[in-house]
Amino acid sequence: MAKEPTVADEATVFVVDDDPDLRRSLGELLDSAALPCEMFATRKDFLRHYDAGRAGCLVLDIKLGSDDGLDVQDELRRRRIGLPVVVLTGHGDVAHCRRAFKAGAVDFLEKPVAPERLLESVGKALALDRESRTRTARKRKTAEHLARLTPREREVLDCLLAAKTSKEIGTQLGISDRTVEKHRREILRKLEVDSTPGIFRVVLDTGDAPLPK
Repeated sequence: MAKEPTVADEATVFVVDDDPDLRRSLGELLDSAALPCEMFATRKDFLRHYDAGRAGCLVLDIKLGSDDGLDVQDELRRRRIGLPVVVLTGHGDVAHCRRAFKAGAVDFLEKPVAPERLLESVGKALALDRESRTRTARKRKTAEHLARLTPREREVLDCLLAAKTSKEIGTQLGISDRTVEKHRREILRKLEVDSTPGIFRVVLDTGDAPLPK
């Protein structure tokens, strides 16, 4: 079973290219930039060895012998793996370019590519992966905090997120203002924030993080 992704994981640049000379030169370039890397000659080798929880990005050649490299990108999407992809090719055309970007490619580079240009794209891809993992970790933490709330506290929370006052919440839920404030204090404690704006930040900053039902 794949491990859960964490922000602390060391980022690795995964390279899939069937040209051994290019793999060697890319490895040297990435090593010179102090970027851990792993090389694969075939689509099957990469998909067999890659752990979905590992941080990093993928530098992917379109032409992998008789295989279409973009099939790797499609397979990652099918598995719901958001590993950022930089497409590197000597066989690019408009159709491949469109397909790669439609599938979420970070960049589409034609060989030969200047080393600084490749490192720029890899850096961008790694930054995107880092941001995504940070966001995922934040959503998971928020979901865990929200799961601590009682059904009544969740009702009060919904009202707070709707910008209702304690009096309005009490009227809607049929409880006293004092009881509303008691629930609000418990919500603050369980969400580990110190103010109502903090509740908005914790819950809404997660984007599509759902409230537990």
